[in-house]
Amino acid sequence: MIDHNTFIERMGLAAENDGLSRIAGRLFGALTLHNEPCSLDDLAEELGVSKASISTEARRLVDRGVAERIGKAGDRRDYYSLTSDFFAQIIRFRLSRWSSLHRLAREMREGPEEPQLVRDRFAYIDEFNAFVLARVEEALREWNDPARRSIASDRRAGSRRERSATPRSAAKRQVAKERLG
Repeated sequence: MIDHNTFIERMGLAAENDGLSRIAGRLFGALTLHNEPCSLDDLAEELGVSKASISTEARRLVDRGVAERIGKAGDRRDYYSLTSDFFAQIIRFRLSRWSSLHRLAREMREGPEEPQLVRDRFAYIDEFNAFVLARVEEALREWNDPARRSIASDRRAGSRRERSATPRSAAKRQVAKERLG
């Protein structure tokens, strides 16, 4: 198991590999670990970077729909937290990038001056992107389906009840489940 600092640092490296700044990834990692909204001051101190850097990267995460800016009554500072659907927003952002590649490949494929091998490569990119985009978009639609979320929420609540129950009460529930089939 890794500690919080290692997780934050690895998120920074992952963000760099994905075209974001390391600070954006570290900020995302820190926000993932906090259960309450955090001020820029607190985040800058925790991550050991300037408040200006955190502010810039927080705005970037807000623009992508991954984080949200929150105000607190009686406090002039802004606080930040991850949005409830932060991971779906990350996927949607990646889809927009893939869609751009898809459009570019389609435009190049239609160019008559390209040799057949090059047109075939663009056709492959076009077809593969269309295939993957359709399935990921369908997965996002399914993910947003209220019926699916209700079932998943019930499952999570059930697993929390089972984890917090005593071994004896969990065993009784298991016997009852088996009897009901």
